[in-house]
Amino acid sequence: MRGAVPRLSLALLAAESGARLCAIIHYFVRGQLGWFGLTIACLVPGYAAQLLSILWFRADGHPPGCWLLALHLLQLGLWKRYWDVLRAEAGGGAGEVLAQLGDVCVLRLLEALLQTLPHLLLQTYVVVAVDPAGFIPGVSAGLSLLSLAWALVSYSHFTCLLRPGHLSPPAAVTLCLLLWRTGMLGTRVLALVLFARLYSFWVFAVAGVHWLLMSFWLVAQQTDIVAQPCRWRLFNCLLGAVYIFCYINVRPGPSKARVAVFYAVSTWDILCCTWM
Repeated sequence: MRGAVPRLSLALLAAESGARLCAIIHYFVRGQLGWFGLTIACLVPGYAAQLLSILWFRADGHPPGCWLLALHLLQLGLWKRYWDVLRAEAGGGAGEVLAQLGDVCVLRLLEALLQTLPHLLLQTYVVVAVDPAGFIPGVSAGLSLLSLAWALVSYSHFTCLLRPGHLSPPAAVTLCLLLWRTGMLGTRVLALVLFARLYSFWVFAVAGVHWLLMSFWLVAQQTDIVAQPCRWRLFNCLLGAVYIFCYINVRPGPSKARVAVFYAVSTWDILCCTWM
């Protein structure tokens, strides 16, 4: 299963990128310049992952040349990293493969949260509120959802490999995890989009309250994954925004209690949306 993860990740990344390009062309050809511009704008946050990838290349002793910078400028830096993982699997050691796989899994998760998630929200809103019969936006939204869910699954897969013995979860476990992530993300995104369609900007109030609750909760847990105080606060605020949509475990040890709190707040959030 370990060797299949980078291949599936690369295939989904290619499918998602192709569908996004089709959506951009679709809006431009139909003269929907507003949706065209917003879809283009969703690409911009993805450069954070590309910049971090360049910095990690430099930290690993591989100063990026012009061609590598060009790849990252075209947002193909992660494609290069996946290709490096596949080449390392063919002739490298297990430690090298694990290190490269970890880097690309973390970077892909960051890119998915910053770029794929906004694109998913936008295309879902278009399908629900603007053009219910839109095939291309629907396909783009579906592939974005699957790609985002797989980014979360591949990150979980990597954390499993970090355990003693480098145990890789069975394919059935990975499939169940993918279904869970897809269902969780899909319902959250659909609920927010439907709420936005009915109550417009009130959705930001609901999401803001959820973000504040999650951020304060993370601060109360004293998450020490980031050492510097200012970066620690920023990390908790950013992770609180992620918790609007999904749960990511960033602390070692049992997580049942934390997951229960997350789902309790999420359920309260959905009930508030329903009552309004």
